[in-house]
Amino acid sequence: MLNPVAAQLERYMDLLSARQSLVTSNIANVDTPGYQTKDIDFADELRRASGSPEILQAGGLITKNDGNNVSLDRESRLLAENSLRFQAAESLLRAQIQQVRSAIKEGQGS
Repeated sequence: MLNPVAAQLERYMDLLSARQSLVTSNIANVDTPGYQTKDIDFADELRRASGSPEILQAGGLITKNDGNNVSLDRESRLLAENSLRFQAAESLLRAQIQQVRSAIKEGQGS
């Protein structure tokens, strides 16, 4: 790995990918009776910094008569937020890689 910052960015992007999968699964199950919305706790997972994220039941959601609690508004917001976060992390990681490339080029010129 490039450095500790890049390692954290990689972990962050892995968590964003895991959340993206959960959100799309939640949306796919919007009409599934009894389905409970799943999510991850980003702060807790970043502190753990290893392994697969722990999948949690999302709290504070209104449960419909069929037992399903998926909120399309919430899931749509999470998709948009996830996308923005992933783009930002990707930009930061690209900058880290560019710094390493520059350092290598400067080292070769000596």
